Amino acid sequence: MAQFPYYPTRRKFLQLAATSAASTVFLKGCLGNPPEETASNTTNTAAPAVNVSSNDAPEVTTVKLGFIPIVEAASLIIAKEKGFFAKYGMTGVEVSKQANWASARDNVVLGSGSGGIDGGQWQMPMPHLITEGIITNGQKVPMYVLAQLVTQGNGIAISGKNAGKGLGLKIEDPDYIKGFQANEGRKFKAAHTFPNVNQDFWIRYWFAASGIDPDKDIDLLAVPSAETVQGMRTGTMDAFSTGDPWPYRIVADDIGFMSALTHEIWKFHPEEYLAIRADWVDKHPKATKALLKGVMEAQQWCDDPANRKELVAICSGRNYFNVNEKILTPPYEGKYAMGDGKKDYDDIKAGPLYWKDDLGNVSYPYKSHDLWFLTETMRWDFHNGAIKDFDMAQKIIEKVNREDIWKEAAKEAGFSDIPTETSRGVEKFFDGIAFDPKNPEAYLKSLKIKRA
Repeated sequence: MAQFPYYPTRRKFLQLAATSAASTVFLKGCLGNPPEETASNTTNTAAPAVNVSSNDAPEVTTVKLGFIPIVEAASLIIAKEKGFFAKYGMTGVEVSKQANWASARDNVVLGSGSGGIDGGQWQMPMPHLITEGIITNGQKVPMYVLAQLVTQGNGIAISGKNAGKGLGLKIEDPDYIKGFQANEGRKFKAAHTFPNVNQDFWIRYWFAASGIDPDKDIDLLAVPSAETVQGMRTGTMDAFSTGDPWPYRIVADDIGFMSALTHEIWKFHPEEYLAIRADWVDKHPKATKALLKGVMEAQQWCDDPANRKELVAICSGRNYFNVNEKILTPPYEGKYAMGDGKKDYDDIKAGPLYWKDDLGNVSYPYKSHDLWFLTETMRWDFHNGAIKDFDMAQKIIEKVNREDIWKEAAKEAGFSDIPTETSRGVEKFFDGIAFDPKNPEAYLKSLKIKRA
């Protein structure tokens, strides 16, 4: 498959956007996609519809949501397949598989009216960057963040070539990586699936916490998943910031091992989000809340251990993740084989959670988490310093984050566990660093390795 540049010229971007309208089918080996396997399908019982009065009926019953086939997308798939969207009147929701993150970005710029999508699943802070035109060659497409889809479900994988070198949660010998060039003739090579977003942040934080500068001491690249895994097989790629179900495959196939789960780096961290074009939300406020209610109910369903077997059966299907059920089952049981002599995990709370974790509500889009993502954007001077300061970051968050709509939808649906604060409070990382949303500058100053 041809690989397009992440930040093309404006002419190239417009050409790519036109092409991307047709690229919502699954392409094996594209960014973010798990390896193809034979999968089973299942017949599901739909949720009973609620009585929706004419005053509360959604303005439209259709919307087109994009997704990448990884566990972060599960609640969108379940809301469709189990009838939670239809329950609240959204009977025509299309959940559309995207080839990769770049295609999802280009398709939301197009919008569904031009063959693209209205919104869907996003790594952070893509909605904020798209709103400001930062990753769309200046073309601003205002978006609203409506819910967090999941916490956890990611990790840092290391190729077997590097086994026995102390590459765990804390890197025992940073000089092993810093001296790679002298010993191996090349720098230690690491990859993620899209630049300057979640999985890039996780691996950068992990390296920097052990004194390794990800911009100077290693080669850190955005590489398609299949190419990364093949490189790990051959010993030409050393590390991979990846989401489930890739970690299971990497260890089970003896390609490598897991140095750390993101659960270990930052317990119950924010992960991927539901965000939709602002013009669609503004035009369809009732449909937006109906959509959110369906997602929230699906998230609660996903978290019930009694439903995990059916969750695996649905999501593993050919139209969605297209993997064998045995590949998807361990993450949903919280069973992670770590490899390289590390103790395996058997804790459902270490894997993906969708509605509730030990710190509170997962689905709620805390503005404090948006601030962390934008603070990290400043930390690494991404996008040539486009996010200039905390005042600018806060203004963008106020435009993009619509926690108010989340609260309205949750209250109307009668859901409990509704947060009363816009901040989850002080966040703590494995290396002792703390992020206080009331003083993000102190967090930034406390980090030894940064570009800011």
